[in-house]
Amino acid sequence: MASKENYQVAVDILRCHLGMSLEEAHKELGIDQVSKSSATETETQELLIGLNQDN
Repeated sequence: MASKENYQVAVDILRCHLGMSLEEAHKELGIDQVSKSSATETETQELLIGLNQDN
């Protein structure tokens, strides 16, 4: 499995600029899904992205 940190910028770009979900971004990059240990971080990021899109 690839290191999450190595792909975080690419995942963020796909999610923020192209509107992909986390799962879609990971599939596009060909990386494994995030581990359960980072689920809270991912949920927080999704909430922040949602707030930013409302403006």
